[in-house]
Amino acid sequence: MEYLHQHIEALIFASEQSITASEISTCLNMIFNQEYEAGQIEEQIALLREKYRKDEFFFELARIDNGYQFLTKNKFAGTLSVLFQQNNKKKLSNAAMETLSIIAYQQPITKVGVEQIRGVNCDYSIQKLLEKDLITIAGKSDAPGRPILYTTSRLFMDYFKLGSLEDLPKLKDIQPQENEIGIQAES
Repeated sequence: MEYLHQHIEALIFASEQSITASEISTCLNMIFNQEYEAGQIEEQIALLREKYRKDEFFFELARIDNGYQFLTKNKFAGTLSVLFQQNNKKKLSNAAMETLSIIAYQQPITKVGVEQIRGVNCDYSIQKLLEKDLITIAGKSDAPGRPILYTTSRLFMDYFKLGSLEDLPKLKDIQPQENEIGIQAES
Protein backbone atom coordinates (compact mmCIF):
# COMPACT_ATOMS: atom_id res chain seq x y z
CA MET A 1 0.00 0.00 0.00
CA GLU A 2 1.23 3.44 -0.89
CA TYR A 3 1.74 5.83 2.03
CA LEU A 4 1.40 3.05 4.62
CA HIS A 5 3.70 5.00 6.93
CA GLN A 6 1.34 8.00 6.82
CA HIS A 7 -1.62 5.89 7.86
CA ILE A 8 0.43 4.46 10.73
CA GLU A 9 1.58 7.95 11.66
CA ALA A 10 -2.03 9.18 11.67
CA LEU A 11 -3.17 6.34 13.94
CA ILE A 12 -0.37 6.99 16.42
CA PHE A 13 -0.99 10.73 16.34
CA ALA A 14 -4.74 10.37 16.90
CA SER A 15 -4.43 7.81 19.69
CA GLU A 16 -4.90 9.31 23.16
CA GLN A 17 -2.67 6.61 24.64
CA SER A 18 0.21 4.56 23.31
CA ILE A 19 -0.93 2.22 20.55
CA THR A 20 0.63 -1.18 19.83
CA ALA A 21 1.74 -2.49 16.44
CA SER A 22 -0.95 -5.15 16.76
CA GLU A 23 -3.66 -2.50 17.31
CA ILE A 24 -2.38 -0.54 14.32
CA SER A 25 -2.39 -3.72 12.23
CA THR A 26 -5.99 -4.47 13.26
CA CYS A 27 -7.09 -0.94 12.26
CA LEU A 28 -5.37 -1.10 8.89
CA ASN A 29 -6.74 -4.58 8.19
CA MET A 30 -10.26 -3.30 8.83
CA ILE A 31 -9.83 -0.11 6.81
CA PHE A 32 -8.19 -1.59 3.73
CA ASN A 33 -9.51 -5.15 3.90
CA GLN A 34 -5.94 -6.37 3.55
CA GLU A 35 -3.71 -8.26 5.95
CA TYR A 36 -0.88 -6.26 7.54
CA GLU A 37 1.41 -8.18 9.84
CA ALA A 38 2.80 -6.62 13.01
CA GLY A 39 6.32 -7.04 11.54
CA GLN A 40 5.39 -4.81 8.58
CA ILE A 41 4.04 -2.24 10.97
CA GLU A 42 7.17 -2.41 13.16
CA GLU A 43 9.38 -1.77 10.09
CA GLN A 44 7.40 1.35 9.21
CA ILE A 45 7.46 2.52 12.82
CA ALA A 46 11.25 2.12 12.91
CA LEU A 47 11.48 4.43 9.87
CA LEU A 48 9.15 6.94 11.53
CA ARG A 49 11.16 6.86 14.76
CA GLU A 50 14.31 7.60 12.79
CA LYS A 51 12.55 10.46 10.99
CA TYR A 52 11.49 12.13 14.24
CA ARG A 53 14.92 11.83 15.86
CA LYS A 54 16.04 14.78 13.71
CA ASP A 55 16.53 18.11 15.47
CA GLU A 56 13.95 19.86 13.31
CA PHE A 57 11.16 18.14 15.25
CA PHE A 58 10.23 19.12 18.82
CA PHE A 59 8.64 15.71 19.39
CA GLU A 60 9.67 12.10 18.94
CA LEU A 61 7.99 8.76 18.43
CA ALA A 62 8.57 6.90 21.69
CA ARG A 63 7.97 3.27 22.61
CA ILE A 64 5.90 3.05 25.80
CA ASP A 65 4.43 -0.09 27.36
CA ASN A 66 4.80 -2.12 24.12
CA GLY A 67 3.07 0.67 22.19
CA TYR A 68 4.00 3.91 20.49
CA GLN A 69 3.15 7.52 21.15
CA PHE A 70 4.34 10.92 20.05
CA LEU A 71 6.00 12.74 22.95
CA THR A 72 7.74 16.08 23.29
CA LYS A 73 11.54 15.76 23.39
CA ASN A 74 13.17 16.21 26.79
CA LYS A 75 14.95 19.44 25.83
CA PHE A 76 11.54 21.15 25.68
CA ALA A 77 10.49 19.98 29.15
CA GLY A 78 11.20 23.38 30.74
CA THR A 79 9.04 25.16 28.20
CA LEU A 80 6.14 22.80 28.73
CA SER A 81 6.48 22.72 32.51
CA VAL A 82 5.40 26.36 32.60
CA LEU A 83 2.23 25.45 30.71
CA PHE A 84 1.55 22.48 32.95
CA GLN A 85 2.04 24.53 36.11
CA GLN A 86 -0.66 26.89 34.92
CA ASN A 87 -3.07 24.02 34.43
CA ASN A 88 -3.86 23.07 38.04
CA LYS A 89 -7.07 21.26 37.14
CA LYS A 90 -5.14 18.14 36.27
CA LYS A 91 -3.15 18.10 39.48
CA LEU A 92 -3.81 15.17 41.78
CA SER A 93 -4.37 15.71 45.48
CA ASN A 94 -2.05 14.07 48.00
CA ALA A 95 -4.83 11.60 48.85
CA ALA A 96 -5.26 10.66 45.18
CA MET A 97 -1.48 10.27 44.75
CA GLU A 98 -1.31 8.03 47.83
CA THR A 99 -4.19 5.94 46.51
CA LEU A 100 -2.62 5.74 43.05
CA SER A 101 0.71 4.68 44.55
CA ILE A 102 -0.91 1.92 46.57
CA ILE A 103 -2.76 0.64 43.51
CA ALA A 104 0.41 0.78 41.39
CA TYR A 105 2.46 -1.24 43.87
CA GLN A 106 -0.24 -3.65 45.07
CA GLN A 107 -2.30 -4.26 41.92
CA PRO A 108 -4.69 -5.82 41.46
CA ILE A 109 -6.20 -4.55 44.70
CA THR A 110 -9.69 -3.89 46.04
CA LYS A 111 -10.89 -0.60 47.50
CA VAL A 112 -10.95 -2.24 50.92
CA GLY A 113 -7.31 -3.25 50.43
CA VAL A 114 -6.37 0.34 49.63
CA GLU A 115 -8.35 1.63 52.62
CA GLN A 116 -6.64 -0.86 54.95
CA ILE A 117 -3.25 0.49 53.87
CA ARG A 118 -4.24 4.19 53.91
CA GLY A 119 -6.42 3.91 57.01
CA VAL A 120 -9.15 6.17 55.56
CA ASN A 121 -12.06 5.96 53.12
CA CYS A 122 -10.85 6.10 49.49
CA ASP A 123 -14.15 6.41 47.58
CA TYR A 124 -13.49 9.95 46.33
CA SER A 125 -9.85 9.31 45.36
CA ILE A 126 -10.70 6.13 43.48
CA GLN A 127 -13.54 7.90 41.67
CA LYS A 128 -11.23 10.76 40.62
CA LEU A 129 -8.53 8.32 39.44
CA LEU A 130 -11.12 6.45 37.38
CA GLU A 131 -12.38 9.74 35.88
CA LYS A 132 -8.81 10.71 34.95
CA ASP A 133 -8.32 7.21 33.49
CA LEU A 134 -5.21 6.59 35.63
CA ILE A 135 -6.69 3.37 37.03
CA THR A 136 -9.02 0.82 35.56
CA ILE A 137 -11.34 -1.92 36.78
CA ALA A 138 -9.59 -5.24 36.26
CA GLY A 139 -12.41 -7.55 37.28
CA LYS A 140 -13.77 -8.88 40.53
CA SER A 141 -12.08 -10.61 43.42
CA ASP A 142 -13.04 -14.10 44.54
CA ALA A 143 -13.45 -12.75 48.09
CA PRO A 144 -16.93 -12.67 49.65
CA GLY A 145 -19.09 -10.04 47.97
CA ARG A 146 -16.82 -10.17 44.90
CA PRO A 147 -15.32 -6.67 45.34
CA ILE A 148 -13.95 -4.83 42.31
CA LEU A 149 -10.22 -5.08 41.59
CA TYR A 150 -8.31 -2.00 40.46
CA THR A 151 -5.09 -1.76 38.44
CA THR A 152 -3.21 1.08 36.80
CA SER A 153 -4.19 1.95 33.23
CA ARG A 154 -2.18 2.43 30.06
CA LEU A 155 -2.58 6.20 30.57
CA PHE A 156 -0.83 5.78 33.94
CA MET A 157 2.07 4.12 32.11
CA ASP A 158 2.10 6.91 29.51
CA TYR A 159 1.78 9.72 32.06
CA PHE A 160 4.67 8.48 34.17
CA LYS A 161 6.66 7.33 31.08
CA LEU A 162 6.98 3.74 32.28
CA GLY A 163 7.80 0.91 29.89
CA SER A 164 6.49 -1.64 32.38
CA LEU A 165 5.58 -1.87 36.05
CA GLU A 166 9.13 -3.05 36.75
CA ASP A 167 10.19 0.55 35.99
CA LEU A 168 8.42 1.81 39.13
CA PRO A 169 10.92 2.95 41.77
CA LYS A 170 11.67 0.25 44.30
CA LEU A 171 10.11 1.12 47.65
CA LYS A 172 13.45 0.74 49.44
CA ASP A 173 14.88 3.47 47.15
CA ILE A 174 12.25 6.03 48.17
CA GLN A 175 13.40 8.15 51.08
CA PRO A 176 10.83 9.89 53.28
CA GLN A 177 11.09 13.67 53.02
CA GLU A 178 9.59 14.40 56.41
CA ASN A 179 10.78 13.49 59.89
CA GLU A 180 9.88 10.10 61.20
CA ILE A 181 8.43 9.69 64.68
CA GLY A 182 11.17 9.95 67.28
CA ILE A 183 13.72 11.66 65.04
CA GLN A 184 14.46 15.29 65.83
CA ALA A 185 14.84 17.84 63.07
CA GLU A 186 18.26 19.43 62.78
CA SER A 187 18.39 23.05 63.92
